[in-house]
Amino acid sequence: MDLFEYARQQQMASAAPLAARMRAQNLDEYVGQEHILGKGKFLRKALEAGTIPSCILFGPPGTGKTTLARLAAHLVEAHFEQLNAVTAGVADIRRIVDEAKARMGQYQRRTIVFIDEIHRWRKDQQDALLPHVEEGLVTLVGATTENPLVCVNAPLISRTRIFELKSLTDEQVTLLLERALTLAGRGLGNYNATVEPAALEHLVRTSSGDARTALNGLELAVTLTEPGPDGRRIVSLETAEEALLKRAVVYGQDGDEHYHAASALIKSIRGSDPDAAVYWLARMIYAGEDPRFIARRLVISAAEDIGLADPTALTLAQSAADAVSFLGLPEGRIPLAEVAIYLACAPKSNTAYAAIDRAMAHVSSQRTQPVPIHLKDGGYGSGERLGYGKGYLYPHDYAAGWVAQRYLPEGVEGPFWEPGVRGREETLARVVRERRSVVPEQNPKRKP
Repeated sequence: MDLFEYARQQQMASAAPLAARMRAQNLDEYVGQEHILGKGKFLRKALEAGTIPSCILFGPPGTGKTTLARLAAHLVEAHFEQLNAVTAGVADIRRIVDEAKARMGQYQRRTIVFIDEIHRWRKDQQDALLPHVEEGLVTLVGATTENPLVCVNAPLISRTRIFELKSLTDEQVTLLLERALTLAGRGLGNYNATVEPAALEHLVRTSSGDARTALNGLELAVTLTEPGPDGRRIVSLETAEEALLKRAVVYGQDGDEHYHAASALIKSIRGSDPDAAVYWLARMIYAGEDPRFIARRLVISAAEDIGLADPTALTLAQSAADAVSFLGLPEGRIPLAEVAIYLACAPKSNTAYAAIDRAMAHVSSQRTQPVPIHLKDGGYGSGERLGYGKGYLYPHDYAAGWVAQRYLPEGVEGPFWEPGVRGREETLARVVRERRSVVPEQNPKRKP
């Protein structure tokens, strides 16, 4: 790095938001995540020993994922490269790999590649980097707000360790804000600012454990406040509200309020109360909830609580999820509201939910029975010679497009699905009950 590049980076650092300037520079400055970084914890011991495994940092926004990745690179004396899974291409990864090879060959220095939004990492991107992760040329550190066990590909999961980061407590956010107010240079110490208790409480509560939101809101509130005759800046509650563009009181103090509000939304839908459903939806959106999180809950509700009583509900919920991804907010609130109201008004049935749980319980607790020979695939190799598929009755050869025959293995008895009588499920229930009463030997005649 030449003097011009160094000067450019210093200038960019000074112009960076407060949250970026206040990143912890060592483990003692790092606030939160004691469950993985406390004294004697695995990750802390690994970093203090100068090493870090390839890993995925999973947690809400503003909990220190990027800061931890940068700290790791500093502590293990590795070169740090940061990419965004959405904007980076294979060419970027190949460049990083080539530079990592040269760096390792010339200086014996490792490279940490930090992938933000790793849940969006495409297969071709993975294929370009993962072989070099396996051979140890680079260490992969990913960050995501989504559950990686659900949204990250299995090959990537198998090559990494997962560390879950938790939302910061109000006390931890307060500590960060007070530190920023008193620290000169990186912080706001040169502003000679004091924040009124009500304003500080508002910044802390509204951030909902997100240090980035709290710090950047504090910086804006301080800069919006004019100094008094004595040169001091007294930040009021009104200024703090203006800085965050939110009135005081969003979610409560409980760190689980995020889940409580989601639970209230789903229970309002289950209870067929569209007014309550829209209220909880509005409260979550206003609090800054990720609209994709809300959309996922609505999709789950459509399948679990409405189910076969109105199969259209699942299609509408998935359409709303797609619309939210396409539109974002604020427009995305409209399809979310449409679906929340529809689900609340729709007939309710949880029989599909109950059926899969009964079947899963049976599979997990009973001996696994072989597939009946007439259901086996006889269309390959020696399958036909072994009698696979023999005795299978082809439903399309029968007048009703259905024929009575056994599909469950021997020793496995249903029913797992017990149909209800609400909405469209009533029709399905009638058909299934009629068919369950037919003895296999009483098959209808074939078509002429």
